[in-house]
Amino acid sequence: MTTFTTIDLNWTGRPRSIAALLMQSEDASVLIDPGPQSTLETLRAGLRDREQDFQTLDALLLTHIHLDHAGATGALVQENPDLKVYVHELGLMHMIDPTRLLASAGRLYGGDLQTLYGECTPVPEGNLKRLQGGERIQIGQAELEVFYTPGHASHHVTYWDRVSHTAFVGDSAGIRVQGDTFLLPATPPPDIDVEIWNGSLDTIASWGPERIFLTHFGFVENPAEHIRLYKERLAEWSALTRRLLESGMETTDAEKAFVDAIAEKIKSTLPLAAADHYIFNAGLRLSWLGLMRYVRKKDLQRQ
Repeated sequence: MTTFTTIDLNWTGRPRSIAALLMQSEDASVLIDPGPQSTLETLRAGLRDREQDFQTLDALLLTHIHLDHAGATGALVQENPDLKVYVHELGLMHMIDPTRLLASAGRLYGGDLQTLYGECTPVPEGNLKRLQGGERIQIGQAELEVFYTPGHASHHVTYWDRVSHTAFVGDSAGIRVQGDTFLLPATPPPDIDVEIWNGSLDTIASWGPERIFLTHFGFVENPAEHIRLYKERLAEWSALTRRLLESGMETTDAEKAFVDAIAEKIKSTLPLAAADHYIFNAGLRLSWLGLMRYVRKKDLQRQ
């Protein structure tokens, strides 16, 4: 029997923000996206509640290397030197030496980086298992298929369990708390590409999943509708970004207009507490920066 268990990492004291996924089959246990190093002790406690610990884990399966998904990886390997770490080949070098990853994150988060995400300990090369897409990973009696799904990040993969018809999509399908109907894109820099992203979403939809698992946060039971709406939101946000960039506004004013417009829509749709939760977790300024970079890059390519 294969089980999937959501572990709420209670990021920054906010439940239902970042989830790690514990997968168990026979005597094998793996985590999909262990989260940031700042929530390491919460992860430890969550595993303990399920009679697991870092030493009982066989592997970590990373959807991508952003700190909120993979920042704790090196710390877990320090405690369990036999731990296998599956990661796309474009992210592998940054696991070995996270200097550039941390520098990029530092430019985005400034002095809040340590509080939000903690350290990012390097991972020994010998622990890393290079993925390209097309691999099959055996976990006890279960098998996960690996698909390359760029768009949110160039190093993003999705894990597909054909038996349970579940796709573990990381950030490929955005932010939506389990049980909610509301969803938001997540489009941080540096390598957002909406056209490529739509292709990845089409790939996921083509499997006919019965549910998908989002790191932010939990299972979605109507994947086809979710993916359709998500593509619409990506298109809307991209179009808004382009209009603002073409308006003649200063970039700082355009950024404020983007953040204010999205935040106002969230507030007009959701109760106050829920709106605050989505606005905080969405990182709207980062989404603006990612989409601004994407739109400008596309314009240069057309010249």
